[in-house]
Amino acid sequence: MQTLHLPPFAYKVKQIGSKIHIYDVIRRQYVVLTPEEWVRQHVVHWLANGFGYPKSLMQIESGLRYNAMTKRSDLIVYDRAGQPFLLVECKAPTVPLTDATFGQAARYNSIVKAPYLLITNGLSHFVFEITTTGITELTQMPQLNNEF
Repeated sequence: MQTLHLPPFAYKVKQIGSKIHIYDVIRRQYVVLTPEEWVRQHVVHWLANGFGYPKSLMQIESGLRYNAMTKRSDLIVYDRAGQPFLLVECKAPTVPLTDATFGQAARYNSIVKAPYLLITNGLSHFVFEITTTGITELTQMPQLNNEF
């Protein structure tokens, strides 16, 4: 897998049938190792180990209803009150982060209503604060310490 602009972590992989799987510490099972999953697993460990976001407050691929369609968010981090804190949209490293990517994440967040949004392909990362007055790009990740 491609080297990402995210901290490395100790991961477990195994082959199941013809596909390589990676152990997901959130879902507690092996999942197919796709380029997007490689990014998602790096982000989970980056948020947990680099910023202290508890893994117990993370949910991967939760179902969302949008215009009568079911969509899946890549990762949602909740605060201790159980409210969405950060919505994460992961793309494969080969997928450029465009306005369309931001639009997709913003549509998901119109349902989730997290105050922060992270969009990454593992090489580039953009984090935004969403308020009633607008959207502001941040230069660093929001800290959860004050939220708990």
